[in-house]
Amino acid sequence: MYLQRRNRITRQSEAIRSMVAETILTPNDFIVPLFIDEGEHVKTEIASMPGYYRNSLDITVNEVKELWSMGLKSVLLFVKSKDELKDNTGKEAWNKDGLMQRSIKAIKEAVPGMYVMTDVALDPYSSYGHDGIVKDGQIVNDETVEALVKMSISHAEAGADMVAPSDMMDGRIGAIRKGLEENNFVNVGIMSYSAKYASCFYGPFRDALDSAPGFGDKKTYQMDYCNRTEAIKETLMDVEEGADIVMVKPALSYLDIIRDVKNAVTVPVSAYNISGEYAMIKAAAAKGWINEDKAILEVLTSIKRAGADLIATYFAKDFIRIIGG
Repeated sequence: MYLQRRNRITRQSEAIRSMVAETILTPNDFIVPLFIDEGEHVKTEIASMPGYYRNSLDITVNEVKELWSMGLKSVLLFVKSKDELKDNTGKEAWNKDGLMQRSIKAIKEAVPGMYVMTDVALDPYSSYGHDGIVKDGQIVNDETVEALVKMSISHAEAGADMVAPSDMMDGRIGAIRKGLEENNFVNVGIMSYSAKYASCFYGPFRDALDSAPGFGDKKTYQMDYCNRTEAIKETLMDVEEGADIVMVKPALSYLDIIRDVKNAVTVPVSAYNISGEYAMIKAAAAKGWINEDKAILEVLTSIKRAGADLIATYFAKDFIRIIGG
């Protein structure tokens, strides 16, 4: 049988497959989410995220040192606020001596080169567990944005390299950019959760921070997963308002959205490989139903192949281990 073209030729060995691979993962692709708790020597495994922990700041600093030694260059910080500090204003979020602010300072002091991103949303500080201020059973937009600006400036003052608003309030990117500029934090970036969908896959994350909504759900501000064009509208507005990086969250059920966003913007695109996606692989692997290492590589590659320049993932250290770093 004569064939002018045999496509299988470039699949014949590991050497040639790696030479012609179109999508390559490296440690530079990853943002490592970290959950931080009060206290000392506290290391709490998150039940719904096997192998992932919420750590006190002393342990977190050592973790960041290890990440840096592995070639991982960016962390995204989330803190668990004490119940007695939660209210409907979120004021603990901009406490200069708060856990987030202390964490930023400690990490930058210990590993100055680590690129520190910080979560900006009120849900860890809210007595209602919502991303915004609640009035008459509604999450109000404009007052929440004012609080998010205070929070962002506080993070910048503590030394954050980039703030990451995850709240999905209207107009918050422009307001935060204005606040940073007016306070001379002209080099602090914004990674906007531009297309953040209301998803059932957030459950383990909310276990990690005890931030589940106390009433209702988040569908009045997070996006409807039925919608595609809306993601482009939201993202383009955020870019116009001053976002330096835009994010799609979640990742696996939204690979089409990642590609659409990548095609629409000229700023870097990130995607969040979220807690539920992590938990599914861990659970299936524990049952012996899938090969964990192969699944991790396939999932992360799919997210980058879809168009993500950066991936926030709980699998970052696993990736380094798998590739032998």
